[in-house]
Amino acid sequence: MNLDKNFYVTFVRHGESLGNQENRFQGQADFPLTDKGREQARALASRWTSEGAAFDLCIASPLLRAKETAEIVVRALNVPLEIDPLWMEMDNGRLAGLREDEIDQDEPKFLTPYTRIGETGESRLEVYLRAGRGIQSILDRKPGRYLVVSHGGILNMALYSILNITPQAHHHGPRFWFRNTTFADFVYGGSCVLTVLIGHPVSSEQ
Repeated sequence: MNLDKNFYVTFVRHGESLGNQENRFQGQADFPLTDKGREQARALASRWTSEGAAFDLCIASPLLRAKETAEIVVRALNVPLEIDPLWMEMDNGRLAGLREDEIDQDEPKFLTPYTRIGETGESRLEVYLRAGRGIQSILDRKPGRYLVVSHGGILNMALYSILNITPQAHHHGPRFWFRNTTFADFVYGGSCVLTVLIGHPVSSEQ
């Protein structure tokens, strides 16, 4: 009988997408992986296979770049996959899919955690709360090992939630730099976070 009551959760950002390659503000615009992104996902799966990593369930964003990354990993590790829209990237409204030189609106002079990104998107506070719901949905399950394949913006807010950091004006506060296929592990021990570790495969460059 498994008497371990801890939750072991690994957050990983998707591999390089076409939007990354073209330097676009992706948000919830749906870009596929590039060949490099697929190779990054395979490298991550290979690393975890060699380390004997095991997960009870993989939960992924439905956006192509995350879903495809997850599919590559779960095939290699023989892990069931569940799609959950709570782990979609921040909705950045009218900025979705645009390059910086295509943006024709000025950034607000004062950004608060309540300011909607791209006029019609989510605020950072809304993403923070959504990330918290995503984490709670995992903790409502039985203890085990969970893999979440998602996006840099919401994974930052997930770590804010775990570490009890609240979003601040003008994006002040720490930024956790999730490069493509960077991952973060945390262990939840019933009433507190026991550890947080961040790493990435050698082959991941951005």
